[in-house]
Amino acid sequence: MRRAAIAALAASVVLGACGEAATSAGSATESPSGVSSTPAASVPTTVPSTAEAPSPTMPTQTRTFDFTLTSPAFAEGGAIPREFTCDADDTSPPLEWTGLPEGSAALALIVDDPDAGGFVHWVAFDIDPGQGGLAAGASTAAGAPLQGRNSFGQTGYGGPCPPSGTHDYVFRLLAVDQGLGLSGTPDAASVLAAADGHMLGEAQLTGTYTRGG
Repeated sequence: MRRAAIAALAASVVLGACGEAATSAGSATESPSGVSSTPAASVPTTVPSTAEAPSPTMPTQTRTFDFTLTSPAFAEGGAIPREFTCDADDTSPPLEWTGLPEGSAALALIVDDPDAGGFVHWVAFDIDPGQGGLAAGASTAAGAPLQGRNSFGQTGYGGPCPPSGTHDYVFRLLAVDQGLGLSGTPDAASVLAAADGHMLGEAQLTGTYTRGG
């Protein structure tokens, strides 16, 4: 009788211990939401970086040239003075250029009237870039640049001469990497064709003229 009581007591102790172990294990592996999870202490902590990767260093930009064409006689988009037109002496206007592209060996100049279907007023080529500009009247002065044929059928400069209203006159200065080597009095199309594939840059200046203004 006494042995039976002792055995029963021992069994009760063993069952109680197993129950506590089971309860302890369940509380360690179940999250409050009821989803099974591994205890936080056993999870390797990896915090994703929120910092952005440094931007790659931008390559150093090569120098860009501000190739510009201006005139002391009129501003961009301004009125060309009468003295440089067919209503006066047809004197070619003074021009200045800056910011030549590197490697410029020669310049070509074409002046046309887009309001008259591209009527050409001046063609000059193989101009020395080192001159820095052309003085007023350069078209007929000693040492004039090589010049081609304009739409008047003449060599050199023919000033603005619109039949009516106000017209725009575009001065295009082309920088090329070699002399064009044209002979005779080429027209604007021939100069442009020779410059094709050799242009390093182009600067433009636009002036206006109103007949009788």
